[in-house]
Amino acid sequence: MLRRMAMRMTILASGSKGNATVLSSSRASILVDAGISCKETLKRMKAAGEDPQNLTAILISHEHNDHVTGLAVLARKLRVPVYITEATYHAWRRSTRDAEGKPARLERLEHFRVGRSFPIGDISVSPFTTSHDAVDPCGFTFRADGVKFGIVTDLGYMSANVKDALRGCDGLMIESNHDLEMLRTGPYPWMVKQRIMNKKGHLSNTALAEFFTGDYDGQAAFLVLAHLSEHNNHPELARDTAWRALGGRMNLFQSCNLSLARQDQPMAPLCLG
Repeated sequence: MLRRMAMRMTILASGSKGNATVLSSSRASILVDAGISCKETLKRMKAAGEDPQNLTAILISHEHNDHVTGLAVLARKLRVPVYITEATYHAWRRSTRDAEGKPARLERLEHFRVGRSFPIGDISVSPFTTSHDAVDPCGFTFRADGVKFGIVTDLGYMSANVKDALRGCDGLMIESNHDLEMLRTGPYPWMVKQRIMNKKGHLSNTALAEFFTGDYDGQAAFLVLAHLSEHNNHPELARDTAWRALGGRMNLFQSCNLSLARQDQPMAPLCLG
């Protein structure tokens, strides 16, 4: 059993093939995105020491398949409420069918509005707008017992509101999707490359480094680089680019733990409190 902490983050999967993270406090446990199958989600939770029966809610950032693939089955099996914006819910329904071929529905549905905080158990959830090619995409910060975690991926650039939302995070999971040169010279069609590189695409190693150098406040005890591209990035390159950006301010980061989320297996839980 995992010992109780003020907050705990367990990343089950991160990348273009599926995203799912468990964010827990002493009295609530949230599955943030459901981008891998129900079977694989439960398998990875158990492997990481997380009990699926403790989940109290599912929270969805946007409707792209790598964030909602397992949603319908997980919601039905776990019988927990799904928190999702109204626009994202309708976009999900348009592309998802039930066993009878009709648009899928969620039995326990809770709509939230980006920019307005709301509680899930003892966790205060604050959704903020991100720049991505989805109908109503968002990132999140979570507060419980004086600890603040941030989760933000799938954003084309670090807008002012994102930078503001991430101030004061004690733990932060943030996108470091691609190396610009690898993307430009890589195998993707030019239209796909343009989609990834534009302001509604994905955050590059360089763009994240610029945030770390100029706007990051250095408060987090751990940083997790997430949503790394399998074809347009290397883990060592993402890590080295981030460390170089942080290195000029090492007095702020002596105790910071920098790690990389993986697509194929869960990370060990990251705990604060």
